[in-house]
Amino acid sequence: MYHNSSQKREWTFSSEVVLEQKRREANEKVCSRLMASGKPGASEAALLDPREEMVLFRHYEKRLVDFCSVFKPVMPKAVMGTAIMYFRRFYLNNSLMEYHPRIIMLTCAYLSCKVDEFNVSSSQFVGNLQESLAGQEKVLEHILGYELLLIQQLNFHLVVHNPYRPMEGFLIDLKTRYPLLENPEMLRKSADDFLNRAAMTDAGLLFSPSQIALTAVLNSASRAGLNMDSYMMDCLGLKEDKEMLSKLMETMRRVKHLTKKYELPKPEEVSICKQKLERIHGEFPTNTNLKRKRGHEDEELVVKRPLVAEEEFWTDEDLEPL
Repeated sequence: MYHNSSQKREWTFSSEVVLEQKRREANEKVCSRLMASGKPGASEAALLDPREEMVLFRHYEKRLVDFCSVFKPVMPKAVMGTAIMYFRRFYLNNSLMEYHPRIIMLTCAYLSCKVDEFNVSSSQFVGNLQESLAGQEKVLEHILGYELLLIQQLNFHLVVHNPYRPMEGFLIDLKTRYPLLENPEMLRKSADDFLNRAAMTDAGLLFSPSQIALTAVLNSASRAGLNMDSYMMDCLGLKEDKEMLSKLMETMRRVKHLTKKYELPKPEEVSICKQKLERIHGEFPTNTNLKRKRGHEDEELVVKRPLVAEEEFWTDEDLEPL
Protein backbone atom coordinates (compact mmCIF):
# COMPACT_ATOMS: atom_id res chain seq x y z
CA MET A 1 0.00 0.00 0.00
CA TYR A 2 1.15 3.52 -0.79
CA HIS A 3 0.86 4.84 2.76
CA ASN A 4 3.40 2.28 4.02
CA SER A 5 5.61 2.44 0.93
CA SER A 6 9.10 3.68 0.16
CA GLN A 7 7.41 5.94 -2.40
CA LYS A 8 5.70 7.93 0.31
CA ARG A 9 8.61 7.74 2.73
CA GLU A 10 11.51 8.47 0.36
CA TRP A 11 10.12 9.81 -2.91
CA THR A 12 7.25 12.13 -1.99
CA PHE A 13 8.38 15.69 -1.36
CA SER A 14 6.83 18.72 0.29
CA SER A 15 6.99 21.24 -2.55
CA GLU A 16 8.18 22.07 -6.05
CA VAL A 17 10.83 24.29 -4.46
CA VAL A 18 12.47 21.24 -2.89
CA LEU A 19 12.54 19.44 -6.25
CA GLU A 20 14.00 22.46 -8.04
CA GLN A 21 16.70 22.74 -5.38
CA LYS A 22 17.70 19.08 -5.75
CA ARG A 23 17.96 19.41 -9.52
CA ARG A 24 19.94 22.63 -9.19
CA GLU A 25 22.38 20.96 -6.80
CA ALA A 26 22.89 18.06 -9.21
CA ASN A 27 23.60 20.53 -12.01
CA GLU A 28 25.98 22.64 -9.94
CA LYS A 29 27.91 19.60 -8.72
CA VAL A 30 28.74 18.48 -12.26
CA CYS A 31 29.45 22.02 -13.48
CA SER A 32 31.83 22.63 -10.58
CA ARG A 33 33.64 19.36 -11.22
CA LEU A 34 34.06 20.06 -14.93
CA MET A 35 35.24 23.64 -14.50
CA ALA A 36 37.69 22.55 -11.78
CA SER A 37 39.11 19.88 -14.07
CA GLY A 38 41.03 22.46 -16.06
CA LYS A 39 40.01 20.94 -19.36
CA PRO A 40 40.12 23.38 -22.30
CA GLY A 41 36.69 24.78 -23.10
CA ALA A 42 35.11 23.72 -19.80
CA SER A 43 33.50 27.09 -19.16
CA GLU A 44 30.17 28.05 -17.70
CA ALA A 45 28.87 29.03 -21.14
CA ALA A 46 29.75 25.61 -22.58
CA LEU A 47 27.80 23.72 -19.92
CA LEU A 48 24.07 23.33 -19.39
CA ASP A 49 22.32 25.50 -16.83
CA PRO A 50 19.30 24.13 -14.88
CA ARG A 51 16.81 25.59 -17.37
CA GLU A 52 18.58 23.97 -20.31
CA GLU A 53 18.71 20.66 -18.48
CA MET A 54 14.95 20.85 -17.95
CA VAL A 55 14.43 21.55 -21.68
CA LEU A 56 16.31 18.37 -22.53
CA PHE A 57 14.75 16.41 -19.68
CA ARG A 58 11.25 17.13 -20.98
CA HIS A 59 12.31 16.34 -24.53
CA TYR A 60 13.71 12.92 -23.60
CA GLU A 61 10.85 12.20 -21.23
CA LYS A 62 8.49 12.73 -24.16
CA ARG A 63 10.66 10.41 -26.27
CA LEU A 64 10.32 7.83 -23.49
CA VAL A 65 6.53 8.21 -23.55
CA ASP A 66 6.49 7.90 -27.35
CA PHE A 67 8.68 4.80 -27.22
CA CYS A 68 6.42 3.15 -24.65
CA SER A 69 3.24 4.20 -26.48
CA VAL A 70 4.15 2.39 -29.71
CA PHE A 71 5.93 -0.51 -28.03
CA LYS A 72 5.09 -3.97 -29.36
CA PRO A 73 3.58 -5.93 -27.71
CA VAL A 74 1.36 -3.21 -26.25
CA MET A 75 2.85 -1.91 -23.02
CA PRO A 76 0.43 -1.55 -20.06
CA LYS A 77 -0.06 2.02 -18.84
CA ALA A 78 1.25 1.16 -15.39
CA VAL A 79 4.55 -0.07 -16.88
CA MET A 80 4.96 3.19 -18.77
CA GLY A 81 4.08 5.12 -15.61
CA THR A 82 6.77 3.25 -13.69
CA ALA A 83 9.35 3.98 -16.40
CA ILE A 84 8.53 7.70 -16.33
CA MET A 85 8.79 7.76 -12.54
CA TYR A 86 12.18 6.01 -12.64
CA PHE A 87 13.35 8.64 -15.14
CA ARG A 88 12.16 11.49 -12.91
CA ARG A 89 13.66 10.00 -9.76
CA PHE A 90 17.01 9.35 -11.45
CA TYR A 91 17.43 12.92 -12.67
CA LEU A 92 16.33 14.36 -9.36
CA ASN A 93 19.84 13.63 -8.07
CA ASN A 94 21.83 13.31 -11.30
CA SER A 95 22.66 15.62 -14.18
CA LEU A 96 22.04 14.94 -17.85
CA MET A 97 25.64 16.07 -18.37
CA GLU A 98 26.83 13.10 -16.33
CA TYR A 99 24.52 10.39 -17.69
CA HIS A 100 23.09 10.76 -21.18
CA PRO A 101 19.27 10.63 -21.08
CA ARG A 102 19.10 8.61 -24.29
CA ILE A 103 20.42 5.46 -22.62
CA ILE A 104 18.91 6.19 -19.19
CA MET A 105 15.39 6.45 -20.64
CA LEU A 106 15.71 3.06 -22.31
CA THR A 107 17.14 1.53 -19.15
CA CYS A 108 14.16 2.92 -17.21
CA ALA A 109 11.75 1.34 -19.68
CA TYR A 110 13.62 -1.97 -19.63
CA LEU A 111 13.71 -2.12 -15.82
CA SER A 112 10.02 -1.18 -15.50
CA CYS A 113 9.08 -4.12 -17.75
CA LYS A 114 10.90 -6.48 -15.41
CA VAL A 115 9.65 -4.98 -12.15
CA ASP A 116 6.01 -4.77 -13.27
CA GLU A 117 6.22 -8.29 -14.76
CA PHE A 118 5.52 -7.25 -18.34
CA ASN A 119 7.10 -10.31 -19.88
CA VAL A 120 9.09 -9.31 -22.94
CA SER A 121 12.47 -10.74 -23.82
CA SER A 122 15.52 -8.53 -24.14
CA SER A 123 15.53 -9.14 -27.91
CA GLN A 124 11.86 -8.13 -28.13
CA PHE A 125 12.64 -4.96 -26.17
CA VAL A 126 15.48 -3.71 -28.38
CA GLY A 127 13.55 -4.92 -31.42
CA ASN A 128 11.43 -1.80 -30.95
CA LEU A 129 14.42 0.33 -31.98
CA GLN A 130 15.20 1.26 -35.57
CA GLU A 131 18.53 -0.51 -35.50
CA SER A 132 20.24 -3.42 -37.20
CA LEU A 133 20.50 -6.64 -35.21
CA ALA A 134 24.13 -5.81 -34.41
CA GLY A 135 23.10 -2.33 -33.33
CA GLN A 136 20.31 -3.71 -31.15
CA GLU A 137 22.78 -6.01 -29.42
CA LYS A 138 25.04 -3.06 -28.66
CA VAL A 139 22.15 -1.03 -27.25
CA LEU A 140 21.14 -3.96 -25.08
CA GLU A 141 24.72 -4.25 -23.82
CA HIS A 142 24.61 -0.63 -22.71
CA ILE A 143 21.17 -1.01 -21.11
CA LEU A 144 22.41 -3.98 -19.10
CA GLY A 145 25.53 -2.02 -18.18
CA TYR A 146 23.44 0.82 -16.76
CA GLU A 147 20.77 -1.30 -15.10
CA LEU A 148 22.59 -1.70 -11.78
CA LEU A 149 23.50 2.00 -11.73
CA LEU A 150 19.83 2.89 -12.20
CA ILE A 151 18.75 0.53 -9.42
CA GLN A 152 21.37 2.00 -7.10
CA GLN A 153 20.34 5.58 -7.89
CA LEU A 154 16.73 4.62 -7.14
CA ASN A 155 17.98 3.43 -3.74
CA PHE A 156 16.65 -0.04 -4.63
CA HIS A 157 13.08 1.34 -4.31
CA LEU A 158 11.64 -0.23 -7.44
CA VAL A 159 7.93 -0.56 -6.65
CA VAL A 160 6.02 2.43 -8.01
CA HIS A 161 2.41 3.13 -7.08
CA ASN A 162 0.75 4.65 -10.14
CA PRO A 163 -2.63 6.46 -10.20
CA TYR A 164 -4.14 4.14 -12.85
CA ARG A 165 -5.38 1.54 -10.39
CA PRO A 166 -6.92 4.11 -8.00
CA MET A 167 -8.69 5.66 -10.98
CA GLU A 168 -10.27 2.27 -11.76
CA GLY A 169 -11.30 2.09 -8.12
CA PHE A 170 -13.03 5.46 -8.28
CA LEU A 171 -14.89 4.48 -11.46
CA ILE A 172 -16.08 1.25 -9.80
CA ASP A 173 -17.11 3.24 -6.74
CA LEU A 174 -19.13 5.63 -8.91
CA LYS A 175 -20.89 2.69 -10.58
CA THR A 176 -21.81 1.00 -7.31
CA ARG A 177 -22.43 3.85 -4.86
CA TYR A 178 -23.33 6.91 -6.91
CA PRO A 179 -26.51 6.28 -8.93
CA LEU A 180 -26.81 9.99 -9.77
CA LEU A 181 -24.21 9.39 -12.47
CA GLU A 182 -25.76 7.07 -15.02
CA ASN A 183 -22.64 6.24 -17.02
CA PRO A 184 -19.33 6.69 -15.15
CA GLU A 185 -17.49 5.18 -18.13
CA MET A 186 -18.04 8.44 -19.98
CA LEU A 187 -15.40 9.94 -17.68
CA ARG A 188 -12.70 7.41 -18.57
CA LYS A 189 -11.11 8.88 -21.69
CA SER A 190 -10.73 12.40 -20.34
CA ALA A 191 -9.48 11.06 -17.00
CA ASP A 192 -6.96 8.84 -18.80
CA ASP A 193 -5.73 11.82 -20.81
CA PHE A 194 -5.35 13.81 -17.60
CA LEU A 195 -3.27 11.04 -15.98
CA ASN A 196 -1.06 10.82 -19.05
CA ARG A 197 -0.37 14.56 -18.83
CA ALA A 198 0.11 14.44 -15.06
CA ALA A 199 2.70 11.67 -15.45
CA MET A 200 4.93 14.16 -17.27
CA THR A 201 4.86 16.59 -14.35
CA ASP A 202 6.16 16.41 -10.79
CA ALA A 203 2.72 15.39 -9.51
CA GLY A 204 3.93 11.85 -8.75
CA LEU A 205 6.76 13.26 -6.60
CA LEU A 206 4.41 15.53 -4.65
CA PHE A 207 1.05 13.79 -4.24
CA SER A 208 -0.37 10.35 -3.59
CA PRO A 209 -1.67 8.22 -6.49
CA SER A 210 -5.23 8.37 -5.13
CA GLN A 211 -5.13 12.17 -4.97
CA ILE A 212 -3.97 12.36 -8.59
CA ALA A 213 -6.58 9.78 -9.66
CA LEU A 214 -9.43 11.59 -7.91
CA THR A 215 -8.35 14.86 -9.51
CA ALA A 216 -8.42 13.16 -12.92
CA VAL A 217 -11.94 11.77 -12.41
CA LEU A 218 -13.40 15.00 -11.02
CA ASN A 219 -11.67 17.08 -13.70
CA SER A 220 -13.23 14.82 -16.33
CA ALA A 221 -16.63 15.29 -14.72
CA SER A 222 -16.18 19.04 -14.63
CA ARG A 223 -15.29 19.10 -18.32
CA ALA A 224 -18.52 17.19 -18.99
CA GLY A 225 -20.50 19.79 -17.03
CA LEU A 226 -21.20 17.47 -14.09
CA ASN A 227 -21.31 18.55 -10.45
CA MET A 228 -19.73 15.92 -8.21
CA ASP A 229 -20.00 17.73 -4.88
CA SER A 230 -22.50 15.24 -3.52
CA TYR A 231 -20.15 12.35 -4.34
CA MET A 232 -17.35 13.96 -2.36
CA MET A 233 -19.62 14.88 0.54
CA ASP A 234 -21.62 11.67 0.87
CA CYS A 235 -19.67 8.83 -0.74
CA LEU A 236 -16.21 10.00 0.30
CA GLY A 237 -17.43 11.01 3.75
CA LEU A 238 -16.19 14.58 3.64
CA LYS A 239 -19.46 16.24 4.66
CA GLU A 240 -18.52 16.40 8.32
CA ASP A 241 -14.80 16.96 7.84
CA LYS A 242 -14.44 20.47 6.47
CA GLU A 243 -10.71 20.60 7.18
CA MET A 244 -10.01 17.45 5.20
CA LEU A 245 -12.24 18.69 2.38
CA SER A 246 -10.36 21.98 2.26
CA LYS A 247 -6.99 20.21 2.13
CA LEU A 248 -8.19 17.87 -0.61
CA MET A 249 -9.51 20.75 -2.70
CA GLU A 250 -6.18 22.56 -2.38
CA THR A 251 -4.29 19.40 -3.38
CA MET A 252 -6.48 18.92 -6.45
CA ARG A 253 -6.00 22.57 -7.37
CA ARG A 254 -2.22 22.10 -7.23
CA VAL A 255 -2.35 18.92 -9.33
CA LYS A 256 -4.45 20.65 -11.97
CA HIS A 257 -2.13 23.65 -11.96
CA LEU A 258 0.92 21.44 -12.54
CA THR A 259 -0.81 19.70 -15.43
CA LYS A 260 -2.14 22.91 -16.95
CA LYS A 261 1.18 24.76 -16.92
CA TYR A 262 3.17 21.88 -18.41
CA GLU A 263 4.56 22.68 -21.86
CA LEU A 264 6.87 20.78 -24.16
CA PRO A 265 10.00 22.75 -25.08
CA LYS A 266 10.22 24.42 -28.46
CA PRO A 267 12.10 22.41 -31.13
CA GLU A 268 14.63 25.20 -31.65
CA GLU A 269 15.41 25.23 -27.91
CA VAL A 270 15.85 21.47 -27.91
CA SER A 271 18.19 21.62 -30.91
CA ILE A 272 20.48 24.19 -29.30
CA CYS A 273 20.57 22.36 -25.96
CA LYS A 274 21.18 18.97 -27.63
CA GLN A 275 24.21 20.38 -29.43
CA LYS A 276 25.62 21.50 -26.10
CA LEU A 277 24.83 18.14 -24.49
CA GLU A 278 26.52 16.14 -27.24
CA ARG A 279 29.54 18.42 -27.07
CA ILE A 280 29.77 17.93 -23.30
CA HIS A 281 29.59 14.16 -23.57
CA GLY A 282 32.08 14.20 -26.43
CA GLU A 283 34.66 16.59 -25.01
CA PHE A 284 34.20 16.31 -21.24
CA PRO A 285 33.16 12.73 -20.45
CA THR A 286 32.13 12.83 -16.80
CA ASN A 287 30.98 9.28 -16.22
CA THR A 288 34.06 7.60 -14.79
CA ASN A 289 32.35 5.72 -12.02
CA LEU A 290 29.96 3.35 -13.76
CA LYS A 291 29.94 0.22 -11.65
CA ARG A 292 29.00 -3.08 -13.18
CA LYS A 293 28.23 -6.09 -11.12
CA ARG A 294 28.69 -9.48 -12.70
CA GLY A 295 28.46 -12.75 -10.85
CA HIS A 296 32.22 -13.32 -10.68
CA GLU A 297 33.37 -9.74 -10.26
CA ASP A 298 34.09 -7.68 -7.18
CA GLU A 299 31.11 -5.41 -6.44
CA GLU A 300 33.41 -2.42 -6.13
CA LEU A 301 35.03 -2.91 -9.54
CA VAL A 302 35.08 0.42 -11.35
CA VAL A 303 34.93 0.42 -15.14
CA LYS A 304 36.16 3.67 -16.63
CA ARG A 305 34.56 4.35 -19.93
CA PRO A 306 33.70 7.73 -21.53
CA LEU A 307 30.09 8.26 -22.42
CA VAL A 308 30.88 9.29 -25.97
CA ALA A 309 31.62 5.67 -26.83
CA GLU A 310 28.01 4.79 -26.09
CA GLU A 311 26.56 7.36 -28.39
CA GLU A 312 28.56 6.72 -31.54
CA PHE A 313 26.40 3.97 -32.98
CA TRP A 314 22.87 5.22 -32.41
CA THR A 315 20.98 8.49 -32.22
CA ASP A 316 17.54 9.84 -31.33
CA GLU A 317 16.33 8.85 -34.79
CA ASP A 318 16.72 5.20 -33.79
CA LEU A 319 13.92 5.72 -31.27
CA GLU A 320 11.37 6.40 -33.99
CA PRO A 321 8.64 3.73 -34.24
CA LEU A 322 9.39 0.87 -36.59
